[in-house]
Amino acid sequence: MTASKPLTPLVYLVDDEYAVRDSLTLLLESSGQPVKCFESAEDFLANYDASQAGCLLLDVRMPGMSGLELQEEMLRRHITLPIIFISGHAEIPDSAKAFRAGAVDFLEKPFNNETLLQRIEEAINKDLASREQYSEKQQILERFNHLTMREKEVLTLIVTSHSNKEAAKILDISNRTIDVHRAHIMEKMQADSLAELMVMAMQCELI
Repeated sequence: MTASKPLTPLVYLVDDEYAVRDSLTLLLESSGQPVKCFESAEDFLANYDASQAGCLLLDVRMPGMSGLELQEEMLRRHITLPIIFISGHAEIPDSAKAFRAGAVDFLEKPFNNETLLQRIEEAINKDLASREQYSEKQQILERFNHLTMREKEVLTLIVTSHSNKEAAKILDISNRTIDVHRAHIMEKMQADSLAELMVMAMQCELI
């Protein structure tokens, strides 16, 4: 079976004005950037695909759920898609609230097309990096979960700067047994050095 190809990053566009959706779609598609449009925040939430990398281009004020309310709902649902807000009547409190909640940018209409495309590229790169980091963390956790209980105890001690001798004394086992466990840990965690093992442990908050 061949592995499925990763999905091309997508710009989700949420704006209640058809003219805005139409013009931005034309701009994005002409630059080679796939885009999917929604006229409401509710419609976006009903159709969002968490496996799809990309970013969200979001109007601030819309009928029903506003852009800021959608941002809050995304946080509650742990949707980490980077958000670029767009607004025809931006106010400082709105932009401040958006940035505090993690927005990538806040652009006021009419905005420079090149600036918008650059911000979108930055947001997509941020999402791709975040997804790669999450994937690496999950792989490390999966390896960690294959360790025996004793190996987990030894790992915790050696990545917190305990020597083999100290670890042996704490666990009341021989130095030779610590050596064996350590070798198994390095193999199962696919670590080439103690320094790499420590980085893995910190990435996954094991220490």
